Amino acid sequence: MDMLRFAGSLVLVLCLLGGLLWALKRMQTGIRPGGGVRQLQVIEAVSVGPRQKIALVRVGSREVLVGVSPTQLTALGSWPAALGDDSEITDVA
Repeated sequence: MDMLRFAGSLVLVLCLLGGLLWALKRMQTGIRPGGGVRQLQVIEAVSVGPRQKIALVRVGSREVLVGVSPTQLTALGSWPAALGDDSEITDVA
């Protein structure tokens, strides 16, 4: 009987963990709970050293290439974001 109770508890904990991971992943899709789209998104990050990364970040309608180290962030380049056909570019300046 103890083994059955242990197995049931284990299955319950694994299901709860899976549900929590699913919810966390769903929250990171870029949609805010208020209904708007996030203005800041990390598109991709690549490690170039033990403590250094290069990240491509979308900020509104711009993409910025950023160098990241433990002590600083450095903008390496910036350009208009590649938007889909159904989006239009607006000037935020």
